[in-house]
Amino acid sequence: MNKSSTKTLVMVREVNASREQVFKAWVSPAMMKKWFFTTEKTNKLVENDPRLGGAWQVIDERNGKTYKAVGNYLVFEEPNRLVLSFKMPQFGDTEDRITVELKPLAQGSKLTFTQEIVVVHEAGWNDAEVLLAEEEALEASEQGWTFMLDGLRQLVETGKVGSIG
Repeated sequence: MNKSSTKTLVMVREVNASREQVFKAWVSPAMMKKWFFTTEKTNKLVENDPRLGGAWQVIDERNGKTYKAVGNYLVFEEPNRLVLSFKMPQFGDTEDRITVELKPLAQGSKLTFTQEIVVVHEAGWNDAEVLLAEEEALEASEQGWTFMLDGLRQLVETGKVGSIG
């Protein structure tokens, strides 16, 4: 069995919408379809059981390939906090953990997104190779979540997701 390590990505956004609106965007299948994973054009299926222990999944088709993201709600504290598992089975058995914390601001809300990313080490990797894989995983996750969080912000602030990415 291969070894693994965990790297943590933290992203903070101020959003001109209430915690309730932002929380709803994370758990409403109709809203998730517009921003979560990719966009409404390529998200072919969004299923969600928004409750503690409930499962969610998104199936996306783009460039002739199908991608699937799945998980479960580990913490469900509306409208303040979500913790969910995040797995893409087509890429392996690893399961990340995502935490979304929402705090009220005088105008809107503050979203703190944290992803605990599991990085699998290939057999025989040296320390430099492990470090490179960890850096690449962090960079790829940050790029993807930047795109998604921009879409989320547009959706809750304007009611639609414009051209992003």
